[in-house]
Amino acid sequence: MPDDASQFSASEPALGYLYQLRYALLQILRLPEETTCFIEKDDDIDFTDADEGRILASLKHKAPGDTLTDLSPDFWKSVRIWLTNYLNETKKPSSAKYILCTTGKVQVGSFLTAFLPDASLGENLPARITSVLGGSESKTIKKTTDLLATLPQDQWTDFFRRITIYDCLERIQDIPELIITEKLRTVRPQFRRPVYERLEGWWTNECIELLTGRRQDPFRSSEVSEMLSSITEQFREDNLPIDFEDAEPEQGVNPDSDDRFFVKQLRAIGLRSDRLRRAILDYYRAFEQRGKWQRENVTLTGEIGEYDDRLVDEWARIREIVFEELKADSSEEILQATGRKLLNDLSTRDHPNLRIRADVTATYVVMGSFHMLANEEVPRVHWHPRFTERMAEILHGRSA
Repeated sequence: MPDDASQFSASEPALGYLYQLRYALLQILRLPEETTCFIEKDDDIDFTDADEGRILASLKHKAPGDTLTDLSPDFWKSVRIWLTNYLNETKKPSSAKYILCTTGKVQVGSFLTAFLPDASLGENLPARITSVLGGSESKTIKKTTDLLATLPQDQWTDFFRRITIYDCLERIQDIPELIITEKLRTVRPQFRRPVYERLEGWWTNECIELLTGRRQDPFRSSEVSEMLSSITEQFREDNLPIDFEDAEPEQGVNPDSDDRFFVKQLRAIGLRSDRLRRAILDYYRAFEQRGKWQRENVTLTGEIGEYDDRLVDEWARIREIVFEELKADSSEEILQATGRKLLNDLSTRDHPNLRIRADVTATYVVMGSFHMLANEEVPRVHWHPRFTERMAEILHGRSA
């Protein structure tokens, strides 16, 4: 990209928005369970805590090496936001606190060092602030100066003592490792990253719901803790993560044109379009889920193969029972109905052998796996009672 185009880059603003979400997740995991949180309400992040009260946080993800000086717009624009809140606060005196969280560093000797944790604002605060602001010709800072003029000077100290600057904070790429280190110590090491990624995925979706207005309630710290516990539970020895319950293929589902073996088998027993669509979704979800399990190494070596063998054995057991009363001259209508009964019995059967692990109960894992077995070049399961004799006809559209 040409150098003169860099001024139009959207990467820094985008990082800023993403930083808000990640930093909010980190902090809500650190704060007490009673804490609630809004994103982009009266500030970037709006926390309310039973002990600390209300905290408005402005977040700034700056370029490496960036410093905050006396007239830093990042600080004074945030002051304007906080001052607006302070002036509009109906509860007097206000209990709100205001924090600037930045990856930059407050310049040594700057007036802003007075706002660092454990620093002192000192004396003659109104005069010092007036002197600092008087040295600026910035229109942005003038807006803050004009708003500050509406606050009686005997309240300036009360307002400014509520402000804290946290500088040199972790950058956006460092937050995942912080959460993993601080909150996922009880998770087996090889599963910590997958657990974190699922938590962040859920959190991001919920933030979108909040920002689009589809969610009205604030986040609760306890809600995030519960979700983390739920995700962690999926990585126990008797469980596996379930990620594709609502997933659909990008190209969509078309039962009428799908010519894969497992779909042809289902047509051969007279399944209607709506059930064919369900089967195609189960196949897709099971296929994607198995791939993700293997990429994340959450299944044991050979475990999926052993599971398929169990499914074939259970299918054979039920097939023998369901097909037992068929006769050599049974009509095609009866043959198709019997094939559907076999499929239905396995779809609704809750037997330990049908689960890859004891606590994995997602139906798509079971039925999608059966459809994968039915889709093999030489299918290991089938539904039509005369499939063996009519395999070529059913799968390839020609007479056996």
